[in-house]
Amino acid sequence: MPLKNLLKGEKVKLTSINEEDISTFKKWYNDVYFLRFYDMVAAFPKSKDKLKEMINSTEQSNDSFIFAIRTIEDKAFIGVTGFENILWNNGTAIIYIGIGDEDYRGKGFAKEALNLTMEFGFEELNLHRIQLNVLEYNKDAIMLYERLGFKREGTYREFIHRDGKRYDMYLYGILRSEWSKLNNKS
Repeated sequence: MPLKNLLKGEKVKLTSINEEDISTFKKWYNDVYFLRFYDMVAAFPKSKDKLKEMINSTEQSNDSFIFAIRTIEDKAFIGVTGFENILWNNGTAIIYIGIGDEDYRGKGFAKEALNLTMEFGFEELNLHRIQLNVLEYNKDAIMLYERLGFKREGTYREFIHRDGKRYDMYLYGILRSEWSKLNNKS
């Protein structure tokens, strides 16, 4: 039986981040709109050196993974995904995703990339549970996570302050058994 082409779908493939990707990543970190959906920290730009340091630190860590999301068609670098805070003894991790190039948002690229990342987590890393946090105003992401089988498990009330208003942050999770059932892997 041939092995499945891991990390590759019909529209995207997950790869390492290359030196030439850093400039594109820097553009995203200068896009306040992107940052307000991607990260919980204050939306401020990062220098090229800081981004390189962040990527290197993730790649050298044994509790994190970061992937570049590239289109199959033209190999364009359109976003990032991965895991952080992996607790190997418990088989749990936090998943994240950000589509930095706005031309690729809302077109199924994030769904496929997240599916590939989850498959990597459950089948290659042998995780039992994958979780994520999402801000209440990120309605598109919430719909995507729920379509992929994530269940809302809790609310961090008035977690973040943006534009003079407080917003809740939701905790979502999915178990390997739930993912397997949805993907006919059981």
